[in-house]
Amino acid sequence: MSDTITTTVIPIKGMTCTGCASSVKTVLEKLPGIMGVTVTLEDAQATIKHQATSSSAEDFKRVIEEAGFDVP
Repeated sequence: MSDTITTTVIPIKGMTCTGCASSVKTVLEKLPGIMGVTVTLEDAQATIKHQATSSSAEDFKRVIEEAGFDVP
């Protein structure tokens, strides 16, 4: 059985510059099963394309918070 590819959007609070967005993108890309990450400062969110069984929204929230940002 192949792993389903899904897209998850996570809101993020506390990003104030492109460096913040870049930091969030970097930590998310290190998680298993990540196919692509787009972080937008204007929308204050990360859009993550990933294998459904490899990483979860809880994983995304944990690494974003560990990087110093808030997930409401």
